[in-house]
Amino acid sequence: MIINLEDLRQRARRRLPRTIFDYVEGGAEDEYTVHANRRGFERYLFRARTLVDVSARDQSTTLLGEKLSTPIILGPTGLAGLVAPWGEVLAAKAAANRGSLFTLSTMSICTIEEVAAAAPSPLWFQLYVWKDRGVTRSLVERARAAGYRALCLTVDVQEMGNRERDRRNGFIIPPRVTFTNLLDVFRHLGWVLRMSSSPRATFGNFIETGALAKKDAVSVAGFTNKQFDPSVSWKDIEWLRSIWSGPLVLKGITCAEDARLAVEHGVQAIIVSNHGGRQLDFLPAGTDVLPEVVDAVQGRAEVVLDGGIRRGSDVVKAIALGARACMIGRPFLYGLAADGQAGVELTLDILSKEIDRTLALLGRPRLADLDRSALRMEPQPAAEPRAPALRVLDGAA
Repeated sequence: MIINLEDLRQRARRRLPRTIFDYVEGGAEDEYTVHANRRGFERYLFRARTLVDVSARDQSTTLLGEKLSTPIILGPTGLAGLVAPWGEVLAAKAAANRGSLFTLSTMSICTIEEVAAAAPSPLWFQLYVWKDRGVTRSLVERARAAGYRALCLTVDVQEMGNRERDRRNGFIIPPRVTFTNLLDVFRHLGWVLRMSSSPRATFGNFIETGALAKKDAVSVAGFTNKQFDPSVSWKDIEWLRSIWSGPLVLKGITCAEDARLAVEHGVQAIIVSNHGGRQLDFLPAGTDVLPEVVDAVQGRAEVVLDGGIRRGSDVVKAIALGARACMIGRPFLYGLAADGQAGVELTLDILSKEIDRTLALLGRPRLADLDRSALRMEPQPAAEPRAPALRVLDGAA
């Protein structure tokens, strides 16, 4: 029985080979930030009001002028099509069916055009500024031609994070069966059979790119791995502004200083994100950063929180702290692995119902009724006195 996101996570873990599940689940190095994102929500308690008429509740919101039935965005997740065949298309359809919004990753398996043709708007396109600015321009032009509403630039990947689970598992694109993973793949033949109907197992947006046209999947993966550019700066935001006239969103902001600079450069929305703990480890939780970013922009840009959402109550806390909406990644991938498009719709249904219930019990019937007065910080336990150092006697501690 599936009643919450953890149930979906467990089903996804059973259905996916370990290499693929760890790619979804894992973070950088010690994965401190992965867990910090969850602990951040746990530090906030609710201040519930009673004897409030909550018979009519409303969790709708607007984001960059787009009406959403629920304040949840499906975030850009690379290679969602490894979790289920045509994964990005299925997730985009699910978002549209539930009044949400889907963000296509540059590093998707399905292409910009395939997703736009199969799924109704609204769609956002996530972008990196590559070393080859011609490729970057081409992606922007394709997104515009396909009708994507906003460009979401990820700014925290100067180079790939040190994701040690992937290194230990030998995760590569395209995936290969090796002596090390043979038994695990054999145990997940259902995934193998499902993936046999997948369009490809590489980064679809690059299969027809210049010199890569008609090249094999290994060549495409090798090209993209060399394109992350550590020289990207605020000047590139100005350049993007010259080739993209629609709304511009920055994803990966974790401090007030960068939030203010983003506004100064004409950015309309900021996504507070530590990349789900997959890039720089030991960044603070998103909830720790969110209030300072909201205060810094002073309403001049809309703010979205990304990372750590596992309950509808998490979304309510984020809105109370000043976010306009929340972005999810791993949760919708759990649903996608568990049951395709229906699983993603179930992810959104679970969160939506939990948001609705939380609003009722909190005595705040609308998202607009939420502010920081709806929260209190959990009291921190007093530090225990440190135990005296133990002497080591005869080699035994």
